[in-house]
Amino acid sequence: MLLQLPVNLTQTHAMAFLRGLPAGLNAGEGAGAWVVDAQATQVIDSATLAVLMDLKRQALSAGASFSVQGASAHLHELARVYGVAEWLLGVK
Repeated sequence: MLLQLPVNLTQTHAMAFLRGLPAGLNAGEGAGAWVVDAQATQVIDSATLAVLMDLKRQALSAGASFSVQGASAHLHELARVYGVAEWLLGVK
């Protein structure tokens, strides 16, 4: 399953993005590989990390693998500062 992040994913946009996800995600129908495409995402804040962490938790509870592609240097740095870079993005 490929999930495309929006250009802006800040606190202002996070809940709307999560509400707009396919209903099957919350019902655990998303087994397999969940790939999040973050390449287009330009405006981020800590809410971006919260969204990604929520998606990863949902993927794991559905028995799926999870990865983020195209994460910007800023997203990597933010994840590192918050101590979730390795768990969330697979980088140290």
